[in-house]
Amino acid sequence: MATRTLSLTDQIHAYLVSVSGPQSEAQRRLREETAKMPNSGMQISFEQGQFMALLVRLLKARKTLEIGVFTGYSSLVVAQALPEDGRIIACDVSEEYTSIARRHWEEAGVAHKIDLRLAPALETLDALLAEGQADTFDFAFIDADKSNYDAYYERALKLIHAGGLIAIDNTLWAGRVADTNVQDPDTQAMRAFNAKLHHDTRIHLSVVPIGDGLTLAMRRS
Repeated sequence: MATRTLSLTDQIHAYLVSVSGPQSEAQRRLREETAKMPNSGMQISFEQGQFMALLVRLLKARKTLEIGVFTGYSSLVVAQALPEDGRIIACDVSEEYTSIARRHWEEAGVAHKIDLRLAPALETLDALLAEGQADTFDFAFIDADKSNYDAYYERALKLIHAGGLIAIDNTLWAGRVADTNVQDPDTQAMRAFNAKLHHDTRIHLSVVPIGDGLTLAMRRS
């Protein structure tokens, strides 16, 4: 019996991928293109994408939110897990990166499910709340600038309904959050954010050691 999560060597990770559920051809092509980019590490891992897609299916989600798109892999895996009438409102500020995303969404046949909003995410989230869309989203994924995580979370918590789920990426922050010698602004922001959620009575919480740390926050009834 293991008392803690197994560390993934390259060999074990390769085995995990080989026996896990298959990735779609569209996902494979997008991963291969993004891997050639100098900042490819911004993309979530294969196993994290697969895990999130399963969560979306378990939730029977139809209306979802994404804060931070990059080249669109997380949007793609969620869109492919949604039913035909499912929709994602995807927030980003980069025309360059999201142009790659749009192309792959089109090729995968899921572009009609994704409403890309190119604007500062807080503006988009505040507009959704002003439109009366509070309590209407099933799932939200946050993977953007760390200094605004708390603001994104507070708005997402209002936008999802009771029983809805927020998934937040990078919460283990390559281990820097556990190293008190590291005091840069992003690391301090992630530490404060993690501590806040630990004490937040509005949610059921689990921090999952997948990818760079994925926090799952389910809004309580």
